[in-house]
Amino acid sequence: MKQYQDLLRHILEQGIRHEDRTGVGTISTFGYQTRFDLGEGFPIVTTKRVPFRWVAEELFWFLSGDSNEKNLRERGVDIWKEWADEEHTLRFGRKEGDLGPIYGYLWRSFGGDYPERNGFDQIKWLIEEIERNPNSRRLIVSGWNPEQAGQVDLPPCHTFWHLKVENEKTLHCQLYQRSADAFLGVPFNISSYALLTEIIAHVCGLEPGEFIHTFGDLHIYLNHIAQVEELLSRDPLPLPNLEFVNAEDLKGFEGLLKFEYENLNLAGYRAHKKIAAPVAV
Repeated sequence: MKQYQDLLRHILEQGIRHEDRTGVGTISTFGYQTRFDLGEGFPIVTTKRVPFRWVAEELFWFLSGDSNEKNLRERGVDIWKEWADEEHTLRFGRKEGDLGPIYGYLWRSFGGDYPERNGFDQIKWLIEEIERNPNSRRLIVSGWNPEQAGQVDLPPCHTFWHLKVENEKTLHCQLYQRSADAFLGVPFNISSYALLTEIIAHVCGLEPGEFIHTFGDLHIYLNHIAQVEELLSRDPLPLPNLEFVNAEDLKGFEGLLKFEYENLNLAGYRAHKKIAAPVAV
C-alpha cells in the first residue's frame, strides 16, 4: 500500500522532534491526508501483517457501545490491555477493565452520564439519516466530548468521521484523527475505517467510494524508527478484496449491529511478516 509507505517517508523527511506525554519522544508532523479508493482493493498494510480479525472485532466492539476491555479480551483481542489494568482504571474510580466513556460509549450514548446509556445514539441516527436524507451534509459521528475527555486514560485519537453520499449511490468517509501513532496505530485505523465504510454502505444499499484519512499530530515514536526503516525496505504487495458472507439480509441499523467477523472474508491478503514494536502508554 503505497499511501502508507509515503506517509512514513513524509514523517521521516518533514517531521520535527517532539516530547510527548509518554516520555518516549516522537518525530512529528501536523496536518497530512491520504486517500484510498475502496474500489481498488481493501486498504490494509502489506509490508507487515495486520491482524484483520482484531481490526474487525475492535470495530464491532465500538459499534456495540461497549467500553469494558474484558469483553473485547474475550474475543481474543488484547490491544487495549495497557489502559485497562487496575492501575489505570482506579485513577478514575473505576474497576479493572472499565475504560470509561471511550469510542463505543461516545458513538452510542454521546453526552450521557457514564456508565448510564442515556445519551444520544449517533450510530442509529446516522443510519436513519442516510436513509431519509442521503443528500445531508451533516452525516457526522463525533468521538470527542470535551467534558468527558479528561475522564479516561486515553482520550479518543480518531475524533470524528464524516460521511457523504454521492448521487444517492456511493458512500465516502473522511476521518479526522487528532493524534496518530504511525507505525502501530495507523495501520489499524486505516483498515478499521475502510471496513466501517464498507459495512455502512452495505446496510444502506450503497457502494463504497473513498476513505479519506486526515491527520492532526502524525508521529513516529523514537523507539519505532528501526522498525519503520525495516518496513520501508519492503515492497508493497497487491491489495486483497473484502467480501461479505451470508450478509444479504443485514440491512439498516439492526443489520449493522448484527455484523460479525464470520460475515467477512478478506480474499487474497498476503503480507510480509510481522514487525514487533513496543506500545507507548
